[in-house]
Amino acid sequence: MHKPSPPRPTPGFTATLLRWSAAAAIASLAGCAAPPPAADTAAPAAPDTAASRQPPPTGASVAGQARTFSTQLATYTSVGFDSVPGWSRDDFSESWPAFLGSCKVLTGRGAEWKEVCERALKVDGRNNNAIRGFFEGEFSAYQIRDDDRRPDGVVTGYFEPEIAGSRQYGAPFIYPVYGQPEDMLFADARKLPAGNGTVAARVDGRNVVVQTGLSTRDMGAPGLYALDLSGVSRDTIDRRVRLRIEGKQLLPYYTREEIETKGAPNAKVLAFVSSATALYEMQIQGSGRIKLPSGELIRVAYAEQNGQPFRPTLAQAANGKPRSPVKVRGSSIELQLDDGDDDDVGAVDSSTIRTRGFTLARPVASGAVVVPGRRAAGAVAGSGIKDPSYVFFKEATSPVGGPVGAFGVPLSAGRSIAVDPRSTPLGYPGFVSTRTPGSGAPMQRLTIAQDTGGAIRGAVRADYFFGNGQQAATNARRMKERGQLWILLPRGLAVAQAATGTSSASAIRTRGGPVGANLPQCLVPTEGSCVDD
Repeated sequence: MHKPSPPRPTPGFTATLLRWSAAAAIASLAGCAAPPPAADTAAPAAPDTAASRQPPPTGASVAGQARTFSTQLATYTSVGFDSVPGWSRDDFSESWPAFLGSCKVLTGRGAEWKEVCERALKVDGRNNNAIRGFFEGEFSAYQIRDDDRRPDGVVTGYFEPEIAGSRQYGAPFIYPVYGQPEDMLFADARKLPAGNGTVAARVDGRNVVVQTGLSTRDMGAPGLYALDLSGVSRDTIDRRVRLRIEGKQLLPYYTREEIETKGAPNAKVLAFVSSATALYEMQIQGSGRIKLPSGELIRVAYAEQNGQPFRPTLAQAANGKPRSPVKVRGSSIELQLDDGDDDDVGAVDSSTIRTRGFTLARPVASGAVVVPGRRAAGAVAGSGIKDPSYVFFKEATSPVGGPVGAFGVPLSAGRSIAVDPRSTPLGYPGFVSTRTPGSGAPMQRLTIAQDTGGAIRGAVRADYFFGNGQQAATNARRMKERGQLWILLPRGLAVAQAATGTSSASAIRTRGGPVGANLPQCLVPTEGSCVDD
């Protein structure tokens, strides 16, 4: 389920009905033990398989052989499974369906994954010991630390919202849920010239291709457009810039305010809803269900994002400061969540709503939005939401299962998480140690990274999918806990640069320090979710 970015955009801002009820998922969380301090114990030697004996690509490390390695964002340290808190107590059968769902995609990602997933089909999915033995035999566990070598990060929660709506426009259903616009164009940020000048470009289908060697005088020629690079935001995980044509210019795609007040005539309207705030929350969650007056449900999933930076409309605390300060770098967002107890966690009143780990203000709409082909009654003032980012949806083909996440498979309540794909590749198993919202009971379980989002940035960062329904919504809105994260890598898999030895360790990034020239951005580069420059 993509969230703005993009929340999903990933290539953006994601998403997926539940395999299990939210109540059962939450109940299963309560029995876990408290997270102990992080362990640095080295993992036992990997079995001598053909995969582990193959030499890695130049500059890469091999999972199961390298004790530690790094990317620009994270450091990974090998640990034994017995040192992962709660590993021996988890019910792995609850994660097994989600893992097999990932295998349907991962089998096409290389020989290591193909072989692992083929062997997974022979495991008894009802036998907890058999599943645990499979993971311990096929994978190596690595604890993820951020670029300051800190093991602790932030775990938030999300859910699949349900809001009232209609297929027809008419009060109170006046806010359109848009599909992906047909006039949205894409440029590969890696192929754009450096600097902030203006360059000539042509449009090939939906793709924008920069024409090198041309001067500004050539930009008036047929088929050529002027692209002002100073207005382009390149900092997206998928390295795609969203653009539109206006006259002979290529401009960044419309902001939320422009879409809401001028309409999106090149986008299909999937439905109309009565609440601008509920629609905004659904955009942040990355998917949702719209309940029609007849009782019919329309499931929508993330389709695209407008490419504008995600700057949520944050509620104010009593001292006038945002409850969750936001630091924006380029088009990305980093939520600076406090480390202590938050009196506002779970507090939702008539003027605020807590979602994705931060608290939003409830904007008051002062007029109706413009609907394609219709004139809105009253003043056209949009929703009052100041966030320039905007998520477009697509109608899901089937109402069965959970919402579909960024990885393209249905999410599993209680076992799927959204991550930063630069440090935790989509589809991979990850063990999370944190606490249950509200009760503070330890929550330690194997999850599968199957989603991402624009606000999910950082090495030790996870967004836990609680499912749908009121209980899931309550828990997701209250979830903001410290946590630790371990990734499970197939033995023999080539990953990021090695970081062993004094010279290599000196190249590891520390906050405020230089980044090693050879350190990759992504642990595993994947077109469409994390792309190394």
